[in-house]
Amino acid sequence: MAEANTTKTTRKPAAKKTTAKKSAPKKTGATAKKAEAETTATGTTEAKSRFNAALAEAKAGAAALRDEAGNRAGAYREQAKSRGDDVMSDAKEYGDKAKARAGELAVEGKAAASDAIASIGKAVGDTAGQIDERFGEQYGDYARSASRSLAETSAKLEAKSLEELGEDTRDAIRKSPAAAVGIAAVVGFLVARLFRSGK
Repeated sequence: MAEANTTKTTRKPAAKKTTAKKSAPKKTGATAKKAEAETTATGTTEAKSRFNAALAEAKAGAAALRDEAGNRAGAYREQAKSRGDDVMSDAKEYGDKAKARAGELAVEGKAAASDAIASIGKAVGDTAGQIDERFGEQYGDYARSASRSLAETSAKLEAKSLEELGEDTRDAIRKSPAAAVGIAAVVGFLVARLFRSGK
């Protein structure tokens, strides 16, 4: 038999497939700085954009508040003016009423003063006879003269208007201020006595 020549084949082990991952190329210093600058620039731009938007919104809000404040101030001003006009018209009305009432009181006072002077003149004239008997005719004549003078003063007072009386009073005060003060003191004393005796 023939010897079979067997050859042994040896297989070479298969080469291992290596799947090597490609690593990303490392950034060099200049490239990293450029990327970082771009990121910073993008962030700065975005921040500026947001800031500008917030600023615009704040300005719009301030303008709206200013407009609203102006509108409210205008409304308050109108209300105050309206109330002021009402107060002024009320004050004018009260002033007119007070003036009319003061005029009425002045006329009543003038009539009362005229009546009082006439009454005093009459009382002095009535006592002239008694004065003649006690002190003599000369003093009685003084009393009668005073009575006539008081009656004339009462008639003049009754005949004159309040404006004329005011002007006469001002003239008398200008001519003789001391006498005016004395007369005012006497009149004040008499009025005080009248009010005390009336209570």
